Amino acid sequence: MGIAESTPDELPSDAEEQLRNGEEQLELSGRRLRRLPSAVCALSRLQKLYVSGTGLRELPEEIEELRELRILALDFNKLERLPDGLCRLPRLTRLYLGSNRLPALPNDFAQLQSLRCLWIEGNFLRRFPRPLLRLVALQSLQMGDNRLRALPAELPRMTGLRGLWLYGNRFEEFPPALLRMGRLHILDLDRNRLGGFPDLHPLRALRVFSYDHNPVTGPPRVADTVFLVGEGAVERMAERDEPTPRPPPRRPARVFEDEEEEDLLIGGGSSRALGPPVDSLCTLEAAPGLGT
Repeated sequence: MGIAESTPDELPSDAEEQLRNGEEQLELSGRRLRRLPSAVCALSRLQKLYVSGTGLRELPEEIEELRELRILALDFNKLERLPDGLCRLPRLTRLYLGSNRLPALPNDFAQLQSLRCLWIEGNFLRRFPRPLLRLVALQSLQMGDNRLRALPAELPRMTGLRGLWLYGNRFEEFPPALLRMGRLHILDLDRNRLGGFPDLHPLRALRVFSYDHNPVTGPPRVADTVFLVGEGAVERMAERDEPTPRPPPRRPARVFEDEEEEDLLIGGGSSRALGPPVDSLCTLEAAPGLGT
């Protein structure tokens, strides 16, 4: 028996029970929804909304009425565009848009000045969305499995960025702008077309660099405190005078926490992590953090 599909404008039958608990969150993941029920947008006190893996194709402009929303999960759907209303959520800190069909982001996306964590992996991005350059407080940016070939020279404007995942794109040269990202802790360039690397010592805060599955013959020059993942990494780290750093998680855990000031990448040792949905989102053990 298949999952019942809700009518377009009403809340699912169990929504009232979910909201009665006072947690101000609504879980709709795994249901069959072509569009978000308009009644959801009337829940003005809602803080967490999970609509992952529903087949969702569109969002209403009225989503901007969710002024208290902190976390919005829209991954594993069929979205081809985002409404401008989504860009007017003043308290949104975490937005999950992975595995949709997005070719770009709206110009007004830069209004999301509270955003700390953005997952937009597995979409159709050919160019780095320029509105992101104005999100100076963004800490975690997941852009793996897109179609990027270059990064803008203005990338260092994103002074809050600590983790950048660019695996599975189409880079043939190491993007020069990355050498000026001196506060970056985690950089993932797995599965690109990189034939070599510059000296990465200018990335003084770097803790993890992953470059596996690129046509390179050896690791880049990095500080001894950097954990490497890729061709020749084990041998290079074995040559160091200092002990090999403890391997941190190479992929970020998808974290749903109440503490908005918590570091979204590095300090998540006690986080409740959610992995990709099967029939619904699965709770996993939290991966160890890196410390701040």
